[in-house]
Amino acid sequence: MANYINQFFFGIYPYLALTVFFLGSLLRYDRDQYTWKASSSQLLSKKDMRVGSNLFHIGIIMLFFGHLFGLLTPHWAYHFAISAGTKQVLAMTAGGIFGLMCLVGMVLLIRRRILDPRIRATSQPADLPILLILFVQLVLGLLTIPYSAQHLDGSSMLALANWAQHVVTFQGDAASFVAGQAWVFKIHLVLGLTIFLLFPFTRLVHVWSVPVQYLSRSGYQIVRKRA
Repeated sequence: MANYINQFFFGIYPYLALTVFFLGSLLRYDRDQYTWKASSSQLLSKKDMRVGSNLFHIGIIMLFFGHLFGLLTPHWAYHFAISAGTKQVLAMTAGGIFGLMCLVGMVLLIRRRILDPRIRATSQPADLPILLILFVQLVLGLLTIPYSAQHLDGSSMLALANWAQHVVTFQGDAASFVAGQAWVFKIHLVLGLTIFLLFPFTRLVHVWSVPVQYLSRSGYQIVRKRA
């Protein structure tokens, strides 16, 4: 039974979640573009918005790319420069710093969404639940740090990286790399996949529309006063 559960969550569930993530995002963009937005509440209330939003976005962006490159970079691509143990310590340090930044920002944003009557009244049904899920995921991520500290040889990091690389390259038996890992890593992975599963049905879809073109704009935007 335990082997079946492990195989489902780490061998089958990743493909279910990622299929819904990509296909659901495409269908929502094609059929419901009006909802393809962040629905910012800054105009309703600026309290805690600047600090909370900046800490949250900086933290979560750094954590996302840290996980992306950390899990999907093969060991052979960096072992000549740093050891797996050193990479794990760097990941723990950076993850702790940006995780705490994100946590502080998220607490401010959750408090704001719950306690401000105007923001609460204009929130969509999925807004608060997805924030709370992200909050739990972040706490789980921070809890992995002391467990990672018990394996400073990098063995846990290598096992999780092998799992992720086997999943994205469609290699069999990916679930076996996770079987012997601590419970906190397993729940963190499952909840992370669940966030991908829920992604197309929340305001998180605005991530796809990040305005990278602003970085290369050649001129200023001209704004005229109304005559």
